[in-house]
Amino acid sequence: MTSKKDSGNHGHTRPRLVRLLFAGILTFLLIALIVILLVWAILRPSKPKFILQDATVYAFNVSYPSFITSNFQVTVSSRNPDDRVGIYYDRLDIYATYRDQQITLRTSIPSSYQGHEETNVWSPFIYGNSVPVSPYNSAALSQDQGAGVVMLMIKIDGRVRFKVGTFISAKYNLHVRCPAYIQFGSRTSGIMVGDNVVKYQLATRCHVSI
Repeated sequence: MTSKKDSGNHGHTRPRLVRLLFAGILTFLLIALIVILLVWAILRPSKPKFILQDATVYAFNVSYPSFITSNFQVTVSSRNPDDRVGIYYDRLDIYATYRDQQITLRTSIPSSYQGHEETNVWSPFIYGNSVPVSPYNSAALSQDQGAGVVMLMIKIDGRVRFKVGTFISAKYNLHVRCPAYIQFGSRTSGIMVGDNVVKYQLATRCHVSI
């Protein structure tokens, strides 16, 4: 009789130990998650600040019936304003649009890490040969060129991660929008750096969303 009673007690004890172990692991994970969220809230990272510094125009013209050929080199800087959080730029693609229509291919910017309060500078080429555009945009671009000013949008899309101490966050989508006002037919607003090549100093602040 005693043997059967002890065996029954052991049978009830094992599930209880499993439940206690599971509850302990769950509690630990919950506390760890709360700590990470608190640290993240206290050290909430600031968005990087992007500036379109300049644009060198090698080619930009409209051909019949509705094609755009362009070749630019742009200089873009990114500053991490945070003194406690680092930034991993895992992927960045830069390209140009005119009236919300893409007119160049995407150029990849190499992955990099940006430390506390550091500044990164990139000078990629972006180009497109005989890119078809809508007739409306082609006509509008011809008018803008005739007026001497064309507003392009230099866009950067990518993925970033934030580093706080040894903790590295998940990946976030990064979208940067930099307006570029290019004055054609006016050599006073740019610097001639070659045959029909003009460099424009812009220093334009970009809109950043994450």
